Formats: sequence, C-alpha cells, structure tokens
Amino acid sequence: MSKRYRGQQHGELEPVPGLPEELPDGERILWQGSPRWRSLARRVFKVRLVAIYFAALLAVRVGVAVTQGESGAVAGISMMVVLFAAGLGLLALFGWLHTRATIYTITNRRIVMRIGVAFSTTWNLPFRRLASADLALHGHEDGDLVLALAPPDRVGWLHFWPHLQPRRVAQPRPALRCLGAPEKVAEVLRDAVADWAQQERAMVVDGENVPEPEGPRVEPAGRPMLATRSAGGA
Repeated sequence: MSKRYRGQQHGELEPVPGLPEELPDGERILWQGSPRWRSLARRVFKVRLVAIYFAALLAVRVGVAVTQGESGAVAGISMMVVLFAAGLGLLALFGWLHTRATIYTITNRRIVMRIGVAFSTTWNLPFRRLASADLALHGHEDGDLVLALAPPDRVGWLHFWPHLQPRRVAQPRPALRCLGAPEKVAEVLRDAVADWAQQERAMVVDGENVPEPEGPRVEPAGRPMLATRSAGGA
C-alpha cells in the first residue's frame, strides 16, 4: 500500500527535504533539484500553445467586430481578454504548484521522486530496478531524464503524471522533467550508477552475501509498481 506524505512542499514532515526518512548508513545525497516551472508550464500544460490559440480567437473576434461595425464589441472583447488571461494564469499556476511540490533526489544507490500537489507521494527507484536512462534535451534551455525500468517493473500513468516521458501512454516511463543543466544531472546519475555497479561486483567477488535491496516491490504483471513504504529501503 502506498504511503502518502502531506505538507511536504515545505518539508515540515520530512527529516531531509524530499525524503520521508533519514538515509541509511552508507547512503548519501549526490544531487537534488526540481523542474523549472516556466518550462513545465510550457511543455506539460502547453501555456504557449494555448496563448497562441487564444490570440487567434481574439484576432478573429476583433476582425469580425471591425468588419461588421459592431458598436458594443468593446465590452465583449474586453471580457474575452480577461477570461483568456485567467485561463493562462491558471495553467501557469499549475506548473508552479507542481514545481513547488516536486523534489528529485539522486543518491549513490537510487533515485527518489517526491511528487504530487494535493497528495504528495515519495517513489523510490533503486539502481537495481533501472534498465537505462535517456537524456532528452529541449534546445539549450533544459531537458528530461527519462528512466526505463527493468522488466517486469512498470509504473502507473496516473501515479506519476506529469513526471513521465511525453507522448508515451501505453508503457509509461518515469522522468525527471524540465531540469536545468540536464547534462550535469545525467553525469551525476551515470557516475553514481557506475560506482554502485562496481561496488556490487566487488561484493560478489569477495564472496559476500549481497542482500536484496528493500526497494519497491512489483505486483503480478498488469499492476503498477507500488510506492515505497519509506525512503530508507535502498
């Protein structure tokens, strides 16, 4: 059963921002960050496209008013401007709220995603569960770090939206969205996974019993991966 953490936007229930519990011995935070809210509003909530659509509607309405010489058109056009501005402001607010509620964390053992506005949930993705990570750049502004989980692990689209690879609904992949300096984040993750893999190999060579990580468990095929019970189970 997933555990929800309320009020995490300001960290009042978090011993470490973005984490529901203290890190276990030997684990350390390598990077933390959040999406850029302007980019999230533009790429997820499509503020720019909606603004263009509203501008086109407004231009048509003004053109009709001028062509037909409508005497009372000013009031109607003014109301359209107010409504369109309110709609755009609401979309931008959604982007800002999601950014405020989100903290991505990379440790030397896993990725932790604290997401959700109304109900904040922490998701734990140990390196052992990752198959690959792809960097998708958005020009020179920002980028997404898309994570592919090792089969049969999977995530639910509704559980992770909007922190998912765009335009992929059938087999959704979690993603660290709209990152500033995405190349740096990708480098941190790459080096962390390489160090973790080297340590795992060393433990096997030394003949030690490598414990199964207490990360997210997977239900039978067809059900989404569950949120972690705590952030301490790497």
